Amino acid sequence: MKIRHISATIAMVAAFFLAPLAPASDSTPAETRAIAEEGFIYGLPFVMNYAVMYEYAVDKNSSQYKAPFNHIKNIPRVFTYKDTAIVSANSDTPYSFAWLDLRAEPVVISVPAVPKDRYYVVQLVDSHTYNYGYIGSRATGNKPGSYMVVGPDWKGEKPAGIDKVFRSLTPFSLAGFRTQLFDPADMPNVIKVQDGYKVETLSAYLKQPAPAAAPKIDFLPATTQGIKDNFWSYLDAALEIIPQTAEDKDIRAKLASIGIGPGKTFNFKDLSSEHKAALIEGAKAGDAKVSKYIAEGTKQINGWNIANFFGDQKFFSGDWLKLAAGVKAGIYANDAIEATYPVTRVDSNGKTLDASKHNYTLTFAAGETPPVNAFWSVTMYDGKSQLLIENPINRYLINSPMMPNMKKNADGSLTIYIQHESPGADKEANWLPAPNDTVYLAMRLYWPKTQAPSILPPGSGSWKPPAIVMAK
Repeated sequence: MKIRHISATIAMVAAFFLAPLAPASDSTPAETRAIAEEGFIYGLPFVMNYAVMYEYAVDKNSSQYKAPFNHIKNIPRVFTYKDTAIVSANSDTPYSFAWLDLRAEPVVISVPAVPKDRYYVVQLVDSHTYNYGYIGSRATGNKPGSYMVVGPDWKGEKPAGIDKVFRSLTPFSLAGFRTQLFDPADMPNVIKVQDGYKVETLSAYLKQPAPAAAPKIDFLPATTQGIKDNFWSYLDAALEIIPQTAEDKDIRAKLASIGIGPGKTFNFKDLSSEHKAALIEGAKAGDAKVSKYIAEGTKQINGWNIANFFGDQKFFSGDWLKLAAGVKAGIYANDAIEATYPVTRVDSNGKTLDASKHNYTLTFAAGETPPVNAFWSVTMYDGKSQLLIENPINRYLINSPMMPNMKKNADGSLTIYIQHESPGADKEANWLPAPNDTVYLAMRLYWPKTQAPSILPPGSGSWKPPAIVMAK
């Protein structure tokens, strides 16, 4: 997609809206509206994922292009304000990406021995945006290993040398690698780890002849303008490469009844004004439901929203609203047991965080920083776009590896200064630069502890994030 500002793009889908399609002749406007509402919720994760895949693995002219299918792209840096394809991206861990095409044969992901004190994770995400598998410090340990990812139709035996097999429900899948960075000087060590990651087809891994290639797909180009105007077209394109499951059989049948789905085409000229209005109203209603779920489907603690929106197929069990809410809040986030993400837009009084008007502080009492096995961070985003912000010290977050260089208060507590202008040289080590506008903050607890104190279960654990306080 030119997936610039993808969250803003999706948020504007309902406003600009969606190129309409021709419903079946026996579909009433009321039926079209209801199906559009349900279909928008169901289809939002597919469309957002399709757009990122196109940007990262298909469109070689895209500024966000990473690598072709079944090749890994290591990014030897953290994300900055210049990275706009993924909203609420983390800037703690240099990424590596591999989009997998599993149609012709499985793909093998091999990882090196990673030092025990360095956290890493490989997250496997299918085109539903289900997290269907994990490799890494928590899930498999820091020892070397080789893991096979297979598509939905694969049949065969696990070859020698393969530690585990992961099955994707869809023929296209994302493998997202995160490797912990301790500080800027640590980057050469991260690069050594990244250089040990390997992605190859099974035939290459076994040093055997490759099977016949899968048919070429003419992917529908995904652009920001196209997403705004042609949501249903992109849902069509996504559904072409996502097999139907027992869970979504009914909603797909409903979408097919108004002309959406594999093999369907849109007929703009024959669409009545009543059906156009119904389609727009239904999609707007669906988008509003997703936003409401994000706002209300979380535990609110000291102004922070703590949700459990991410998991595998069994976790969602056909709850399309929960899935859409998670994707809109932050696509490709981890399961809570891998990482938990308190987020906030408000201070201790429930007022919108606005660094153009106020300065703020976040203080962890002595011994009460986030309880994790790996590391924690607090990341600053623009309140409107949820993208990282440009700032004079190129700092996008405060995290636990930075603590040795930060100043603690006399009582042992740790205060983070959240403001647009520097708090002064004596406090700058604790400064988290904010936009001259509204603020969106995300806390990340990687590999959260399960014993007390713990944030788990999300929002119900014994550890609570402290409130953001307006400075006096």
